[in-house]
Amino acid sequence: MRLVTLVLLALLALVHYELWWSKGGVRNVEALRAQVQAQQQANAQAREVNQRMATEVADLREGLEMVEERARAELGMLKPDEILVQLSPARH
Repeated sequence: MRLVTLVLLALLALVHYELWWSKGGVRNVEALRAQVQAQQQANAQAREVNQRMATEVADLREGLEMVEERARAELGMLKPDEILVQLSPARH
């Protein structure tokens, strides 16, 4: 009877070892879940950026307003009849 108990305890210990510390164990599964969640968040952010860029590309293809806005903001371009006025912040 004692031998059967020892064998069963050994098997139980082996099962618990496999459950907690093996490659498919609980700790590894939790680490993989965390990696999946982090990757899903990164994917969501990338989808957002892609959506914004796709909208910007569509605007650039469809109209000149976006092109004009970028030329003004990034290159400082003006129309021939415009005057550039720059205001500096008030000093106290």
